[in-house]
Order: sequence, then C-alpha cells, then structure tokens
Amino acid sequence: MLTRLHQLPPRVAAGVVILNSGLTKRSADAETAAGLHGMAAGTYPFLKDKDAQEFVRLLSKVEIALGTALLIPAVPSLVAGAALTAFAGGLIGLYLKTPGMREEGSLRPSQQGIGIVKDVWLLGIGTGLVLEELTGD
Repeated sequence: MLTRLHQLPPRVAAGVVILNSGLTKRSADAETAAGLHGMAAGTYPFLKDKDAQEFVRLLSKVEIALGTALLIPAVPSLVAGAALTAFAGGLIGLYLKTPGMREEGSLRPSQQGIGIVKDVWLLGIGTGLVLEELTGD
C-alpha cells in the first residue's frame, strides 16, 4: 500500500467531495456550463476560446480522475497530493483574481467568495501530502 494509514482520512474527505463535484458536472446544462466557463475564462484568459460545454466536460473528467486517485490507496500520496495541490491552486487563483470574491483591499472573502475560499483546505491537504512524502516524515 502506497498510502500511509493516517493519510487516508484527508484523502478520502477531499476525494469524495471532488469526485461528487465531477460527477455532478457531467450533466451540467448550457447555462451552468456558460457560468463556470465564464468565471474560469475571466481569471484564466487562455480558456476564452474553449467551448463552454467542452470546458465543463473536461473539468468533470479532471475532477473525477482526481477524486478517484485520492480514494485509491495504491496511488502514491506524492502523486495524489501534487495533483490536488495543482487543482486547489487553480481554485485559489480564481478566488484571488476574480473581482468581487474578496472584500475591497483585503484577502477576507466577500459573501460571493466564501464558496471558493473555503477550498483552501484542499490546498492544505495536497501540500501536506507532498511535504510528508518529500521529507519522509
């Protein structure tokens, strides 16, 4: 087994949430896809030319793959943690770069930003898994 026993609770917690999100996005309607794509493209301009439905299908697949990787103990924690850290970094980027997510002149979330900033726990879990594997602690 490539996952230490104490790593299972955070991996399962994150994995279940991300897997559920990916499965939910599989059946996203056009309006939902446009909203998700618009928010992402506003923060990450290289996504502007991507079709909204195609973007959400790809996002769904990424979330399903990441959630599954976190839930399977045979996937090394370094690999799962690195993928989770990258994914969470993108979410935190949305929070930091999207207007209206933070209170003016502050890192504190606005009411609109609470839904994204709470995902900082994913960044903590991913970073913790990576650091533990790299340091051997």
